[in-house]
Amino acid sequence: MAGLEPVLASELESIGAAEIRTAPRAIYFEGDHEVMYRANFELRTPLRILLPIADFQVRNENDLYRHVFDIDWRQYMDVENTFAIDAVVWSETMRHSHFAALKAKDAIADRFRKETGRRPDVNVHEPDLRVHLHISGQTANLSLDSSGESLHRRGYRTRGGMAPLNETLAAGMVMLSGWNGDRPFIDPMCGSGTLLIEAALIAGRIPPQWQRRHFGFMRWKDFQPELWEKVRRRALLTPDVVWPLIFGSDRDFKAIRTSQDNIAEAHLRGKIKLEKMPFEHLTPPEGPGTLIMNPPYDERIPVEDILPFYKSIGDQLKQRYSGYDVWIISAHLEALKQIGLRPSRKITLFNGPLECKYQLFRMYEGSKRTNSEQSW
Repeated sequence: MAGLEPVLASELESIGAAEIRTAPRAIYFEGDHEVMYRANFELRTPLRILLPIADFQVRNENDLYRHVFDIDWRQYMDVENTFAIDAVVWSETMRHSHFAALKAKDAIADRFRKETGRRPDVNVHEPDLRVHLHISGQTANLSLDSSGESLHRRGYRTRGGMAPLNETLAAGMVMLSGWNGDRPFIDPMCGSGTLLIEAALIAGRIPPQWQRRHFGFMRWKDFQPELWEKVRRRALLTPDVVWPLIFGSDRDFKAIRTSQDNIAEAHLRGKIKLEKMPFEHLTPPEGPGTLIMNPPYDERIPVEDILPFYKSIGDQLKQRYSGYDVWIISAHLEALKQIGLRPSRKITLFNGPLECKYQLFRMYEGSKRTNSEQSW
């Protein structure tokens, strides 16, 4: 995801990937089957792990058909297997992704018909082989999707809130903050609990895909089940963890119920504390600590008087959060200025289609604290 490239590069380095190169919205790397399996199972910020198989130049649809037809597809699938094409096109000569996908599909099917007399079937929902076609200008790239379902789908979301964070974005936000379970973690506007759950998975050294049973590479001809089981078993041997305080609150009762359901589905009940409480009534434990919040942007969630709302957030931070690293993500840049604090760091991230600023405010010791009945 855009803005998380450095985090993903660091993750890849940690599992032994080589020749890591950063590009906008993508990371290129080299590795063997074990690295590919680990990348799908253990990494927290990618959406898909793709295996490039061909690059070529295309001036028109005939060029595309010919290059795709010339690939020996039998090294990747048999005629009995199903396949699907996902296409993304940014080109003056080929303007329609759907048309490009159809030409590539016909080329693969015709190649099999020429060699075997039969055409493989297309299955857009659960294919044995999912092929990604990307065309930018006159350059085409073909890749195989080793992930299958997008890796942001961890399997714990029973339902989202009104404006849920993507799981990979939430994990990336926690990792960008530098929090690793060594201090309290607070999300005072927790919504559906995604930030809390991703923080708990990080603190517990729990692989993000531990609940998933199917990946795209499991249907590949070169799948190595023994190696995969070794990778999975080793990743699940997590060390004993001293769990930090991970606390979430929200003024909305439905949000708390949704968070409770998602936390239970993630098998993290008892690891995360929740309470229905507006932000202005919350007093955190003594710092140091980390607070990450995703307040309304006045986009999908309407907020009356958005500027005074953000000013009130800044007032609470100054009064109660001495010693905390406070991270706030928002697409409302004018509202962010109302926080009334100088950010120590600014990072551009995208929450869905919305370009956001993710800002760090260091709350140094000495700020005034207020009394509260909140206990920890």
